[in-house]
Amino acid sequence: MDQATLANAANVSRNTVVSFEKGQRTPNPNNLTAIRTALETAGVIFVDENGEGAGVRLRKRVE
Repeated sequence: MDQATLANAANVSRNTVVSFEKGQRTPNPNNLTAIRTALETAGVIFVDENGEGAGVRLRKRVE
């Protein structure tokens, strides 16, 4: 997913996504929730800390 698509799906500005990816700032809580929800809707699963660090993976496709 590119930045523009994520920004559109999360209903935030592309600059918000760019600044977050560059580590220049942390989005406000509402924007962060919107970005996470957009990613989860697209199939991203956020994995909590399990001794090897937090991470992400893609949901399996059901065919």
